[in-house]
Amino acid sequence: MNRYLYFTVFMSGMTTLAMEMTASRLLGSTFGTSNLVWASIIGLILIYLTAGYFIGGRWADRSPYPRTMYTILAWGAFTAGLVPLAAQPVLQLAAGAFDQLQVGILLGSFTAVLVLFLVPVTLLGTISPFAIRLAISSTERAGQESGKIYAISTLGSFIGTFLPELVLIPLLGTRMTFLLFGGTLLLVALAGLWLSTSLRSALQLVWMPVVLAVLGLLMAGRPIKSTTGQIYETESSYNYIQVIEQDGYRLLRLNEGQGIHSAWHPTQLDYFGPWEQFLAAPFFNPSPFDPEDVERIAIVGLAAGTTARQATEVYGPVPIDGYEIDPEIIEVGRQFFEMNQPNLKPIAQDGRWGLEHSPYRYTVIGVDAYRPPYIPWHMTTQEFFQIVYDHLTDEGVMVINVGRAPEDRSLIEALVGTIETVFPSIYVMDVPGTFNSIIYASRQPTRIENLYENLIRLYDRPDVHPLLIASIERVVINQQPLPESDVVFTDDHAPIEWITNQMVLNYVLFGDMEDLQE
Repeated sequence: MNRYLYFTVFMSGMTTLAMEMTASRLLGSTFGTSNLVWASIIGLILIYLTAGYFIGGRWADRSPYPRTMYTILAWGAFTAGLVPLAAQPVLQLAAGAFDQLQVGILLGSFTAVLVLFLVPVTLLGTISPFAIRLAISSTERAGQESGKIYAISTLGSFIGTFLPELVLIPLLGTRMTFLLFGGTLLLVALAGLWLSTSLRSALQLVWMPVVLAVLGLLMAGRPIKSTTGQIYETESSYNYIQVIEQDGYRLLRLNEGQGIHSAWHPTQLDYFGPWEQFLAAPFFNPSPFDPEDVERIAIVGLAAGTTARQATEVYGPVPIDGYEIDPEIIEVGRQFFEMNQPNLKPIAQDGRWGLEHSPYRYTVIGVDAYRPPYIPWHMTTQEFFQIVYDHLTDEGVMVINVGRAPEDRSLIEALVGTIETVFPSIYVMDVPGTFNSIIYASRQPTRIENLYENLIRLYDRPDVHPLLIASIERVVINQQPLPESDVVFTDDHAPIEWITNQMVLNYVLFGDMEDLQE
C-alpha cells in the first residue's frame, strides 16, 4: 500500500505546482504577467500551503486513516477543477474593467480570483503531512519516511512546473489544463479509496469526475475573452494572444490587452504610432544619406510585423531579420497581418541571444520589446547595448520604443544613462498622442542638424515614400531634450523592476496610467 501512497504524494505535488503555474496564465489573460502578479500568486499559494500543512498534521493525528486522506484529496482535486469555471465571470468583468480603466473593479476581481485557490490548495497542502503519518510504522523509520515523501512530492512538483507551460496550455488551453490536472488527481483519490477502503467508498464520490467531465464539455470551444471585434484568440507557451478588428484595422493584443503590439490595414500604412518612427533612424547620419543606403535591418520584438511591413514599403526588399520569442505570434502575423514579405526572415528566438549570434551587421537595429511592466531586463543593460553596437555598420543606428507613464520619465532617463556609456550620440522624441518615446543612438558621432539636412534633401526627391517624410518630420517636431542620468544598468545589476513596479503601483493607486501602445 505504501507504493500507492508514494504515487499519491507524487501526483498531489505535481498538481499543486501545476495549479500555481496555470494560475499565472488564468490571471495573465486579464491582469498580465508582471512580477507583481507573480508575487501575489506565489505568496498566497505559499500561505495556503502553510495552512494546509498545519491543518493536515493535526487532522492526520486525529484521524490517521487512508479513507480520510483520500477523501480530502478528492475534494481538493474536485475544487481545483472548479477554479476556471468559478473564475470565468469574474475575469470577464475584470477584462471589461481593464478596457475602461476601472481600478476598483480590477482590484476586487483580482482578489476574488486569488481567493478561489484557497480551498483546493489548502486541501492539497494537507496531503504530505497526512501521508507521513500513514507511512510511519515505527519511530525508527520516521526520518527516512518523511524524507522519502517530501522527495517524491518535490519530484512531482518539478514535473508540475514544466508540464503545463511546455505542453498542456499550448495544446489544451488554461481552463482544460485545470480540468485535466484536477480530474486526474480525482481519479487517483477514488482509486486510493477503493484500494484502501472499499469500492463502495469510491462510488460515493463518483459524481465528482462526472461533474468535471460535464464542465469540460461545456467549456470546450468557449472564448477566453469576448472583446468587441475579436476575430481570433489563442494561448501559447508565452502569451495570451488576441486579434481585434476595428474599423477595418486589425490590432494585436497580448495578455491583459493594455497595449497594441501590431497594427494592419489593407490600404493604410501610417498608424500614427511608434512603429513608423523606426524609419527615421538612419537619417541621423551626416548628409547625404539616402534610403538606398539602408543595407540590412534587425527588429528585436517583431510581433506581427508592422514595422517590417512599413520598412519594406519605404526601403524596398532590404533584408530584415525579425526576432520574436513567441513562434505563435509569428504564425498570427502571417495569418492575420500579411507578414509574408519575401525579404523578412522571422526568427523565433530570444532577441538578445539571436542578435548576439547573428553573422550580420545592420544599418538599423530596432528594439520593440519594451512595454511597462513587461521589460526584459537583459535587454536594458550595458552589455546588451554593446552587442547592438557591435552588430551595427559604421553608419548604423539603434532605435528603441519605450512605453512610459504620463508624469514619469524615469525609465527613459535610466535607459539613456546606460546607452550613453556605449553610443556617442543619443536623441529622444515623444510619439504624439501616445505614451511612447523613441530613443535613437548612432554608432558614429552625429548631430541633430544631420537629420534636418537629410530631411531637406528628401523633400527634393519625388521617389521617396511619404511615410518616411512623415516619420522624420514627427521627430523634428516632437524631439525632447536629452535627460541627464547617472544610472547604468549592467548584467550584474539591472533593477528595472523598481521602475516598472512604481509605474504599476501608480496605476493601481491613482489610476493615472493610460493605455500604452507598443
